[in-house]
Amino acid sequence: MSCAGIPDLARTIANPRLLLTAANRPAVPAPLAEQYPLGLGQTVHEVRNAAEGAQVLPKMHFSCMEEPAFVDAFRARGRKQAVIAGMEAHICVVHTAKSRVEDGFDVFVVSDATASRTLESERACLGRLSASGVGIVTAEMVVSEWLGRAGTPAFKELLPLIK
Repeated sequence: MSCAGIPDLARTIANPRLLLTAANRPAVPAPLAEQYPLGLGQTVHEVRNAAEGAQVLPKMHFSCMEEPAFVDAFRARGRKQAVIAGMEAHICVVHTAKSRVEDGFDVFVVSDATASRTLESERACLGRLSASGVGIVTAEMVVSEWLGRAGTPAFKELLPLIK
């Protein structure tokens, strides 16, 4: 995830970090895809460190689902839902989300953990995905569903990242 030119950089790093940290608590699988890391750079260390050993898969296609290694990692999980967040929303997030919808998955894009270099592109992405049946959610919505309740050790650990 290269953050060059992304508006609201603090949000762009904080919310994916929250999602990845939260995914580790109820053991939600969260592979990371990096678009052409040799040319565009690797995922920023704040986000990558939150993944705690998750698979990091380089890709050249815009859709993750065109990359055999990512497809294998996704299918191995046996899930029928996909929660997607990422950079260049109008390109990579759109292509990946649409391919999951076409394959019959329930797809949710995390709006506050997804960004583009321009707000116009970001808004167009979210509008297009919403119109095609993708659920538009926030990081806090996803985390609360994964955790299920307050007062647990995982909730207490994640609370500082939410506030």
